[in-house]
Amino acid sequence: PSVASVMPEKPVSEKKEETADPAKVTKDAKGKGKGKEKEEDLSEEDAALLEQMELLVKRCADAEPELRKAALQSMITEVRTSTSSMTSVPKPLKFLRPHYGTLKETHATSADNDTAILLADVLSVLAMTMSEEGKRESLQYRLVGSQTDIGSWGHEYVRHLASEIGEEYNERLARAEAAEKASEEGSTESLMQAESCKPAEDLLPLILKDIVPFFMLHNAEAEAIDLLMEVGQLDELVQHVDKTNCGRICLYLGQVANYVPEPEDAQVLTVAVASLRKMGLYPEALRMAMRLNQDSAIDEILTACDDEMVKKQMAYMLARQGLRPEADDDFARIMDGAHQTEHYIELARDLDVLEPKTPEDIYKTHLEKRSSSSADINSARQNLAATFVNAFLNVGFGTDKLMLTEGNKWLYKNKEHGMMSAAASLGAILCWDVDGGLSQIDKFLYSNDNYIKAGALLAVGVVNCGVRNECDPALALLSEYIEGKHPADIKMGAVLGLGLAYAGTKKDEVLELLMPVVADLDTPLEVVCIASLALGLVFSASANEDIAQALMSVLMERPSETLEKESLTRLVCVGVGLVYLGRQNEVELALELAKAVQGQVGSYCTLTLETCAYAGTGNVLKVQRLLALTGEHAPKEDEDEATPAPAAAAAAAPAASPLTAARAAGAGAAAGAAGAATSTSTKEWPKIDSQAVAVLGCSLVSCGEELGCEMMVRTLFHVFQYGDLPVRRAVPLAMGLLFVSNPMRTNILDNISKMTHDQDQDTATSAIIAMGLVAAGTNNSKVASSLRSLATYYSKEPGLLFAVRLAQGLVHAGKGLVTLSPYHPDRSVMHTLTFSALTAVVHIMLDFKGIVLGKFHFLLYLLVSAMRPRMLVTLDEELKPLPVTVRVGQAVDVVGQAGRPKTITGFQTHTTPLLLAMGERAELATNEYIPLSSFIEGVVVLKKNPEFDASI
Repeated sequence: PSVASVMPEKPVSEKKEETADPAKVTKDAKGKGKGKEKEEDLSEEDAALLEQMELLVKRCADAEPELRKAALQSMITEVRTSTSSMTSVPKPLKFLRPHYGTLKETHATSADNDTAILLADVLSVLAMTMSEEGKRESLQYRLVGSQTDIGSWGHEYVRHLASEIGEEYNERLARAEAAEKASEEGSTESLMQAESCKPAEDLLPLILKDIVPFFMLHNAEAEAIDLLMEVGQLDELVQHVDKTNCGRICLYLGQVANYVPEPEDAQVLTVAVASLRKMGLYPEALRMAMRLNQDSAIDEILTACDDEMVKKQMAYMLARQGLRPEADDDFARIMDGAHQTEHYIELARDLDVLEPKTPEDIYKTHLEKRSSSSADINSARQNLAATFVNAFLNVGFGTDKLMLTEGNKWLYKNKEHGMMSAAASLGAILCWDVDGGLSQIDKFLYSNDNYIKAGALLAVGVVNCGVRNECDPALALLSEYIEGKHPADIKMGAVLGLGLAYAGTKKDEVLELLMPVVADLDTPLEVVCIASLALGLVFSASANEDIAQALMSVLMERPSETLEKESLTRLVCVGVGLVYLGRQNEVELALELAKAVQGQVGSYCTLTLETCAYAGTGNVLKVQRLLALTGEHAPKEDEDEATPAPAAAAAAAPAASPLTAARAAGAGAAAGAAGAATSTSTKEWPKIDSQAVAVLGCSLVSCGEELGCEMMVRTLFHVFQYGDLPVRRAVPLAMGLLFVSNPMRTNILDNISKMTHDQDQDTATSAIIAMGLVAAGTNNSKVASSLRSLATYYSKEPGLLFAVRLAQGLVHAGKGLVTLSPYHPDRSVMHTLTFSALTAVVHIMLDFKGIVLGKFHFLLYLLVSAMRPRMLVTLDEELKPLPVTVRVGQAVDVVGQAGRPKTITGFQTHTTPLLLAMGERAELATNEYIPLSSFIEGVVVLKKNPEFDASI
């Protein structure tokens, strides 16, 4: 029967419908036949090509070898020379696709080796779209085909091959491992599997000799790096680096290091350092070595560089970072930071802010809407607040209107321990000017009042913050007050002064002085806590096991009840944490020791160690673990009314996590979730609460890169909504820590601003301090206005008003010339000293009422050690100031972009010296000078461009 006779006939209704609407029929026919027409209505040229391809496929199976070879060569030529648009397959490949199965059979039965190789090449290209998923046929045929000139098949083919070869390499490694494990068990099957396993190393020649060179030649450096990392051969990258691709490669490696786990991140940075050294870009290599935090790498770079001017440029970079490797006198003097005061004052003169300011200039009480009676109260606490504001406001200027002009009048407007902070404020005002500052502090060292004497000792340390002096005056002046028998206040002043003066130096003399203080059980606990913090500051990121064991011994040997009652105990935990700052898995031994510490202090210590060790790494697994801890709730108080609270807590503890159990044991069954904040605010929470550390830890780990910060902010909003009260109190500080001195994130400030009116006073205090941190050293008018409103709102709350005044002092720190950010403007290199100080400060702020509003407010001078001038100064080859025009704008992320994209946007042209804010980048406006470092920030040495023509 014919086809027509067996086809079912359409119903009459459909026939009528089609007859009634001929227009619709035409439209439908057009729609349905569109694809068919494309296939059938080929142009004459395409039809001829289709016919030719079909003929070539037949010839491939011909018995005559010469015909087969000629057909394959003709086919290869057609495929290679064909062009296509971005969205379509090349015509020869398109016409060959239906014959993929036929060609595979031909290849399988082919006896002639030459034609089999040529046919394998064609099949390898066809398999890009025809191969089944997971079979990796494209790679298989490439391995049996010709191993040369893979780039002639096109960029997309090489990319496809790279993706398959990475998968195949890892699969072969996994199979080899499995076979090795099975062979240890001794089964015969496993031995046969091991023999049939192809070694992964067989793939390396194709990767290293063909694919990677092709990518490097065609500006696809990112793909080459990804492939080499996939197969663990990143070291091979260095041989392909040249002056055309070095910048793009190292920019990409720098970003990749943020997103790979340890120890791969160190390997990536090591390759970047080697690449930059190969091209003689020593300042850029030094910057990468700073990220690595390896002293040996820094020494090697300094030794390898022969150019004296470039060495001086690197010395300025090291001075800014607070590092001082061994070097000649000229470079050592620069690394000491002796130039800092001179450049800072020059910048202030240029911006016309040399005139000292008073706290009242900041408060602007005439704008605060409050009754005149409350405005004129001259309380000791307000005077203490004014002392700190004055110190922060005039930091490093060497002159003010309270301490240095009125003689001792202002000193005696403070009471008892307030006089200690007042005397120490001299150190902040005279900061960085060691020679000039010590002569003005010296007279207070001979005071009969112990508080003034202790403050003067602390001032000696503060004045040495961030700079070195070859005479070591701080060590000479402070050591006698640490070794002898002196009152606790004097010892604390001397110990903290020593910690601030030598922060980050890893100085052995300091270790010898402070270890006996920590180890002696007769030493008051508060002095031990301050000494522990000082050791942490001096040996930050050193992973010194002796210090870690000594500080752990303090927590083990002293009674746990005493430790939990004393809020300063947290400083011992912070001290141990700072020793392992950023050292990642090197902290494992210390974590094992921390398990021996009982109760809440043990949990606090463990989390502090872990969060400090992974600070700035962006480790996602650590963040997930910490977030899980922040979400836990304490056991309910009313679970068993008959049982006393501590016993009920102990009963509930085994079912909860170790962290919750520790809290229950320490605080006696603290109350439920943040939803019931009104009832829980009256409940006594433990002073040393480890959940708060988990919140701060989330920020510490995430703050190293932009994406992590954005994600953490969103998460912290949820944590604030659902967490227990100690968690809520830590959230504003955690937010502030993510964006220190970076007030351009208006959504952050708006949300912290809402928290400043929280019904829980401790949460409001944290939020006020966080506002100060976010806008620190920026003179941000929006934050200044908000803080003035808060001063009016909390005028009857002395504790909260004190916090508002502190925040105002921070916002206007250094009259807007300093930054507290622990990162350079492009958030690439972490400043260890600043990070250490900020970490200690946020831990202290967890108990603002007990520590800062108590008698330990002098710990706030840790903030001075975190302050650095945010200036850009340009010098000529004789190291004299050289004003040049520069463009300053928002930095643009150009990683992986083709060509030479613009690195800044929305720029303005200024003349140096000038200020650089977080997220800003500068570049020279003309070619008249060549910078010795490609990073235009801090102090930059310029040399005259010999090819510059002013007439052009």
